[in-house]
Amino acid sequence: MAASRVSVSIIGIGDDGLDAVSESARQIILAADLLVGKERTLALAPEAPGKRLFVGADLDQVVEQIEAAGNVKTAVLVSGDPLFYGLARFLCDRLGHERCEIVPHVSSMQLAFARVKESWDEAYLTNLAQHSLENVVDRIRTAAKVGLFTTEECGPSKVAQAMLDRRIDYFEIYVCENLGARNERVTRGSVAEIAKQSFETLNVMVLVRDSETPDRPRDPLVRSLFGNPDEVFVQSSPKHGLLTPAEVRSIALAQMALGSQSIVWDIGAGSGSVSVEAAQLAPGGTVFAIEQDAEDISLIEENAKRFGVANVTPVLGKAPEAWAELPSPDAVFLEGSGREVARIAELAFSRLNANGRLVANVVSIQALSEVREALSKKTSQVQVWMINVARGTDQLERLRFDALNPTFLIAAGK
Repeated sequence: MAASRVSVSIIGIGDDGLDAVSESARQIILAADLLVGKERTLALAPEAPGKRLFVGADLDQVVEQIEAAGNVKTAVLVSGDPLFYGLARFLCDRLGHERCEIVPHVSSMQLAFARVKESWDEAYLTNLAQHSLENVVDRIRTAAKVGLFTTEECGPSKVAQAMLDRRIDYFEIYVCENLGARNERVTRGSVAEIAKQSFETLNVMVLVRDSETPDRPRDPLVRSLFGNPDEVFVQSSPKHGLLTPAEVRSIALAQMALGSQSIVWDIGAGSGSVSVEAAQLAPGGTVFAIEQDAEDISLIEENAKRFGVANVTPVLGKAPEAWAELPSPDAVFLEGSGREVARIAELAFSRLNANGRLVANVVSIQALSEVREALSKKTSQVQVWMINVARGTDQLERLRFDALNPTFLIAAGK
């Protein structure tokens, strides 16, 4: 980029101010007619004589003021690397890439990993300014290593407590405060220890997983992302044994073709076995467990807690009224035996997003015929399975097989 075309320099700076930047960056800052940045950041360059424009919450206003200043030398000062959760992307998009020059500095995230002597090339890096604590904790659950920018409202102790609430206690945590400043401090502790402490607002968290811990809850019976044994799930006594069997559940989830961000409807969720395992397969999505029995809602919540998934949302109500306000799904699972199952399948299919999948589990040949006929009117992508499963069991030192009731799966793609 030719120097004559550059009117806005976006420069990273650390707590050591101009003493720690390159000589070329120093000269740009000192020669700038307009200095832009947060009040704390601009205070790191007291010797710069340019007019100062402080950045607040309204970034659009900042862009307007830079534009209004005309063709003057402008230096935008940001903490660390301007392209790592900094202002650079926003300003380049609004002002034009051809007008901007970016001069990076060491990111506080990079400093944090250096202080704790951990590599960060495969770490999950994120911030709580742009992502909810609930979603971040869910990603932490399966990560090996994490770098996290906190906020004033959601600091390290709150993050650690949220992890404990989800039974995620298998990380060693480092809290790196005021990195690069004279009062820099690094605190190391367990999740429980960090939850009890208080820290400075300017901090970065580094979380390192216990290498001996698998990426699933510590319940010894919970052994997989899907197809877990039926007895792992909490069930009500009168309805015990009525949940979708593990073998059928596995095939159904495979046919739903879930992505990491999928929106899922589980209609007639019961105790939530399909909902919970769908949530594990779509950690960045949301599973709506639709159930008309109020007692089963508590079972869904309990099973979600047992499996450590936070992206299951129980919905009390009867289909189709219960899903009226829900976002359209990428995948639907439907289970039923009544006369309404074909109508519900047809209505749910109509709400599917493009390329979505609906899978219905029915137990009667009549229901199979009705659901297949209804879905075939809407798509040519209909498949049907009859599933006969027998489970081996030992009896008197001999192997015998106990057959499950036959069932039918219908899968339809939109």
